[in-house]
Amino acid sequence: MAAAIQAETLTKFYGEARGILELDLEVREGEIFGFLGPNGAGKTTTIRMLLDLIRPSSGRAEVLGLDTRREAVAIRRRIGYLPGDLRLYERLTGRELLEYFGHLRGLDGLGDGPALADRLDVQIDRPVQELSRGNRQKVGLLQAFMHRPDLLILDEPTSGLDPLIQQVFYDLVREATAEGRTVFLSSHNLAEVQHVADRVALVKEGKLVLVETVENLRARAVTRVEATFDTMPPADAFGDVPGVRELERRGSRVVLSLLGNADPLVKALSQFTVLALDSHEADLEDVFLSLYRGNGSDAG
Repeated sequence: MAAAIQAETLTKFYGEARGILELDLEVREGEIFGFLGPNGAGKTTTIRMLLDLIRPSSGRAEVLGLDTRREAVAIRRRIGYLPGDLRLYERLTGRELLEYFGHLRGLDGLGDGPALADRLDVQIDRPVQELSRGNRQKVGLLQAFMHRPDLLILDEPTSGLDPLIQQVFYDLVREATAEGRTVFLSSHNLAEVQHVADRVALVKEGKLVLVETVENLRARAVTRVEATFDTMPPADAFGDVPGVRELERRGSRVVLSLLGNADPLVKALSQFTVLALDSHEADLEDVFLSLYRGNGSDAG
């Protein structure tokens, strides 16, 4: 499968401060790729280099097979970009903004803008200065999606959106990749990425920690299991169960952590009378927190 984004040892320093260090990354055409990390990890720095808004200190990158430095204008014609620090012309209406962006992109009209405005429930005939933060974010999404770009680069795209509109956004992302287009989704919010991404990259303090499928990452996460018993099991009842660690005992309840296959734990529990069983489904948040404890605060 061809690469929509290819970065090789991409590095950026801001004087003495670190932006991103020797990033090697491949985003495949037609996938939803989550680019994750806390604020300051280097996500926005990476995006700005991919768009040639800033130049790398070393390394190189290609977007849609085009060199980011030599062919930046050609790249921008084929992408939809939503910046994390969205700024819009305050005195223009949403419609006027879409006309402006449509003209820049060679569209005859507003493209998918009006239909998307209906789906996202935003009034495009009001001046931007009268819109709430959430509605401004919707206008930003309209201009990114309106021309059906080959690649969408979205930096914190659901910021300020209510949960219902977030679901509409997820639908738009899935529809884009169903048509063979690519989505590069940068966020510090694991919950929004794990529901739609095919693969994710995690960055910490400017360095790539891992690239993995969501399914494989979730397999690394720990499930919390709380079992309430008729009679409390012996203290060593679960000590030899693979992937299981006992966390605490309270009254007739035992709290366990589970990593991996649940079958050995189920068999161990079946030896006792279980009155209630509650499990908290494995979530990527566990992986995220374990990787980012102690992260620095350098620029990014």
